[in-house]
Amino acid sequence: MFCKNKNKTVFYLRKSYVLQDSGPVSGSNAVFVHLCVMIKYVVLILTVFCRSILFAQLPYPDSIALFRKQYKEDFIKEERSPLKGNDTAFLRFFPVNKAFALTAQLELTPKSPVFQMQTHNGKVQQYRQYGIASFVLKGRKYALHLYQNLSLLQQEKHKSHLFLPFNDLTNYESTYAGGRYIDLNTEDIHKGTIRIDFNKCYNPYCAFREGYSCPVPPVENRLQVRIEAGEKLFGKK
Repeated sequence: MFCKNKNKTVFYLRKSYVLQDSGPVSGSNAVFVHLCVMIKYVVLILTVFCRSILFAQLPYPDSIALFRKQYKEDFIKEERSPLKGNDTAFLRFFPVNKAFALTAQLELTPKSPVFQMQTHNGKVQQYRQYGIASFVLKGRKYALHLYQNLSLLQQEKHKSHLFLPFNDLTNYESTYAGGRYIDLNTEDIHKGTIRIDFNKCYNPYCAFREGYSCPVPPVENRLQVRIEAGEKLFGKK
């Protein structure tokens, strides 16, 4: 997925933001580029809609299996992917555990200021806190902060996206030291609650290769519990 930003093309890579020089576009080329963007946008909407219906109809373990299958396929389709060919065979996941699919109480924080979130390559990205999700796991109460990327808020197709980066006690052992991510959406909010499924958490691109600008989970999202769900450390040495 991408959008034009002056003479840059901004690729949205599993919440890793990579800039690629593309040079100026004008005349008939500009019309062609805009047409391609519109077609890609329509295809994306239809794909997401169809996937949502399919996920809703499947038994839970099967829906997670399908989610992971498509996750692997997306690496092959994306031209700026850190993985190629048979690399996806080394992607590893915890067994599906429905206990890690939680309903959280969501407290909105509309007056939260804009702040700079650090990334693994030393750059910063502009975010604002959207809300605080509170939930109970293994008999204890925890909270995670949800964020919105200011750049994505300017894009119609991404403005409802919510970003949930976190660390937990499995980091450095069975999961990536730099934390993992979950993608959410404002449309997932129902009567003051939001569903957080750790079985769908994934590694940032930085877990596979250097050269990407991957947000570092803020200190308030360091969970003092083992989240043995979702993606593990990459299996290829």
